[in-house]
Amino acid sequence: MTATHSTRMLILGSGPAGLSAAIYGARAGLAPIVVQGMQPGGQLTITTDVENYPGFKDVIQGPWLMEQMQAQAEHVGAQMMYDQIVDIDLSERPFRLTGDSGTLYVADTLVICTGAQAKWLGVEGEEHLQGKGVSACATCDGFFYRGKKVVVIGGGNTAVEEALYLTNHSHDVTLIHRRDSLRAEKILQARLHAHPNIKVLWNKAVDKFVGGGAPEGLVGVDLIDTVTGEKSHVPTDGGFVAIGHHPATELFEGKLPLDEGYIVVEKGTTRTAIPGVFAAGDVTDKIYRQAVTAAGMGCMAALDVEKFLAEADFEELVEA
Repeated sequence: MTATHSTRMLILGSGPAGLSAAIYGARAGLAPIVVQGMQPGGQLTITTDVENYPGFKDVIQGPWLMEQMQAQAEHVGAQMMYDQIVDIDLSERPFRLTGDSGTLYVADTLVICTGAQAKWLGVEGEEHLQGKGVSACATCDGFFYRGKKVVVIGGGNTAVEEALYLTNHSHDVTLIHRRDSLRAEKILQARLHAHPNIKVLWNKAVDKFVGGGAPEGLVGVDLIDTVTGEKSHVPTDGGFVAIGHHPATELFEGKLPLDEGYIVVEKGTTRTAIPGVFAAGDVTDKIYRQAVTAAGMGCMAALDVEKFLAEADFEELVEA
């Protein structure tokens, strides 16, 4: 028989947003269920050194941090489900969601924390050298390249902003773009071209991230000219891929308003267009995308859920 789980608060995703929502929800007595999804723990589980999460003097490991968050959530009463949602019905409350296992989840409220993933180039050496010089987040990892040579790959706002940010740490930043003009806003382009520590390589595509040394790390990138086909090599200590993100919102297309794939929430809250459905973390945040901001939004979502349920319970009591 198909298992059915009913809960006052169902959370999709188990990164910093989902687990923070679970901690606050459990402490409010809502006994939340967390459906962990395809990547339990979120993007931090594939991140090694974490130095910017508050509360830790020394560098910590991303997987360890997420293990601690999950343990805390479970300790205060949240239930973890190792499942992936494949179908949702948000037409009425309680909401009905079906897992890949066939399990049915019936929820009075839903908190979507499915996150977003960086887009990668898919070239040789990229996956192997992630965490060893290849990154998709300058804000997260830029500090580790203080005084070193770095490259940024991309041509939109994200790439230009990453390049400008990296000048806080590096005196030698190279932006690599496969075309002869940038897509970034003009004001960002002006700042980029005016900066003495940034140079741009036009019409160049990364063919390979090159590793070396002991312990192994990124030592350079092999490039191909997109016009002439000429090959070249740029030595570098850090490579930042900045070609955008994929919010994990495929399930919600046509069911919730999206903005460039990100779930739209009411300003200053985590409320979506459907009463009782909330969104937190990278799935709704295309600006900051940090673990600490995701955790903060998870807290907001739990408080929004608690307020929503209290008001709904009161209305039911009055009607009765």
